[in-house]
Amino acid sequence: MSVGMAAHRSVYACDPDRSRGREFAEPPSRTRSPFRRDCDRVIHSTAFRRLKHKTQVFVFHEGDHYRTRLTHTLEVAQIARALARQLGLDEDLTETLALAHDLGHPPFGHAGERALDACLRGHGGFDHNGQTLRVVTSLEHRYPEFDGLNLTWESLEGIVKHNGPLTARDGCPVGAYREQGVPVGIAEFVASYDLELWSFSSLEAQVAAIADDIAYDAHDIDDGLRAGLFAIDDLKEIPLTARIIAEIDAEYPTLDESRRGAELVRELISHFIGAVMMEAHRRLELTRPSSAEEVRNQNEALIVFPDETREAEAAIKKFLKLRMYRHERVMRVMRDAEQLVFDLFARYQSDPAAMPAEWLPPENRAEGEAERARRIGNFIAGMTDRFALTEHQRLFDSTPDLR
Repeated sequence: MSVGMAAHRSVYACDPDRSRGREFAEPPSRTRSPFRRDCDRVIHSTAFRRLKHKTQVFVFHEGDHYRTRLTHTLEVAQIARALARQLGLDEDLTETLALAHDLGHPPFGHAGERALDACLRGHGGFDHNGQTLRVVTSLEHRYPEFDGLNLTWESLEGIVKHNGPLTARDGCPVGAYREQGVPVGIAEFVASYDLELWSFSSLEAQVAAIADDIAYDAHDIDDGLRAGLFAIDDLKEIPLTARIIAEIDAEYPTLDESRRGAELVRELISHFIGAVMMEAHRRLELTRPSSAEEVRNQNEALIVFPDETREAEAAIKKFLKLRMYRHERVMRVMRDAEQLVFDLFARYQSDPAAMPAEWLPPENRAEGEAERARRIGNFIAGMTDRFALTEHQRLFDSTPDLR
């Protein structure tokens, strides 16, 4: 039995003692299970530390109280562990996937991702899930015998497939990847190390994915309220949040707005977790998987919102999209951030020596256009917001203020 094994593990949980192993064989740890070891490697990675200065919605210097990629990631991990514990899943694997899920995000949130995708359009585009896989399999340089973190198969699978299968059994892309194909970083890796893109992921990965939705729905409401982009009573247009607000007001009629908002966020998270657990138990009772492999071979995900909650969650996302993500204050900053990324990419293409020496190819090795573009993309994707700003200030006469 692996060290650190949970006191109760469901039959459909991933078992670290039955892990499919690592791409590069390593002797087992005497004190940690394989999944705990994965989690520790993520926490100690350079990419994880960089998350503290990467945008969630608001750029870092807009205020200390807004979420960053790091604080968002920690909130996802807390929710994911709570779900995993109730379902008897492997908490170490669940935590690994929650902590790793945003390692591939570039600076400036989705604005940075859009800009990099456009810059790399002729070379496979940019996908943050594919970039996360690239980070943990090649871009981290911390170990003497391999690049990346050499995570277990189960961790790599969960990173890639936490939102569901990427292909059908015949290899044809499905879902969000039907039109543009499997991201190049993922396609290249699975050509030599099969992650079975056609199957669903483990329950641990499914839990991490839905915890991400719960966390950012709730904390984006919290950040939006703090920023004054909307008021608590504006959320009454959504039936679920209207009911929660009414219950709060009935119990605490004199509560100040700050505590009223915090209570709304807390109750919303509790509601979502309860709904997910109810639906998970219903689907597990119907399908009765007896192993993690049977979970992977299901025809649908087992960790999802029930229909009514899914509609409510979609309504919250629609509200946030209109009132927060597309708010002129946010859009103005993100437009400037996109242009900053475009500027950096173009400068590194025209003047490769502007990049640090460790990011340049060896002098005796020829490099094609696609390889050079991907290398530049990897460098920019790893930047924090403030390093990207500092680089732009170093290379250009004028840099946007992003405020």
